[in-house]
Amino acid sequence: MANGILIVDKPAGWTSQDVVSKLRGVYHERRVGHGGTLDPMATGVLPVFFGRATRAVEFFEHADKAYLATLRLGTVTDTQDVTGTVLESHPVNVAEAQLRAVLERFTGELEQIPPMYSAIKIGGKKLYELARSGKEVERKPRHITVFSIELREFDGTDAVLRIHCSKGTYVRTLCHDIGAALGCGGCMAALRRVQAGAYSIGQSVPLEEIIQNPNAEALLLPTDSLFSAHPAATLNAAQEKRCRNGAEFSTRLRDGTWRLYGENGEFLALAAANAGRVKTIKSFF
Repeated sequence: MANGILIVDKPAGWTSQDVVSKLRGVYHERRVGHGGTLDPMATGVLPVFFGRATRAVEFFEHADKAYLATLRLGTVTDTQDVTGTVLESHPVNVAEAQLRAVLERFTGELEQIPPMYSAIKIGGKKLYELARSGKEVERKPRHITVFSIELREFDGTDAVLRIHCSKGTYVRTLCHDIGAALGCGGCMAALRRVQAGAYSIGQSVPLEEIIQNPNAEALLLPTDSLFSAHPAATLNAAQEKRCRNGAEFSTRLRDGTWRLYGENGEFLALAAANAGRVKTIKSFF
């Protein structure tokens, strides 16, 4: 039985759910889930959770992400990326200094209107289903945070941006809005996720390599790797018994969130210590 987290380098053309379905067969495990949808055209970091590790997906949903995105100026599409129908084409006469000045306006706390081509549901219907039938509905803006945008390359039309942002950010909408602010329009031409929470592109494994690897389980990271930012504590026998029974117990741990381990080194739970007491947030044994 597979338990752990696999950092997949998702190839273009696959949906996140396609990857999950394929890996169910590779690992012969029914309990499989991914940690954050990537558009089919996008590549890069896609954490996939197996077995007991699926209990940790909820903690990953709020993780920051980092992307390398290519913004193509002068083109506006209905999907806000190059896979869509071109709605507008404009000449581009944008200096690098002008682009950098506009990018600064798109950092910090922002309100972003989700694109019609997205999986958000309104009235029980996914927006992309409505968009494909030619309908457009009003969408409420979402609160997002763009921590930084770094201009890596610019050839006068295409700009490669490194974007560090919060959960829920639509990078193609960001590209669309930046193009609009420059007055020439824009869309997303490429997207690669290079960081998702604690996991980086350097830890990822190409999907094809995973499929071909006869010892695929060796690629799984332990569940507790997701919580590496929190300190660890090993419980004594009495504390471990209470933890396994879901009961609180006394402690000398300082207040905060902890990774709890049994005397044999098994990862037991993520827990909160407060005023000399420990309470389980989520168990993983």
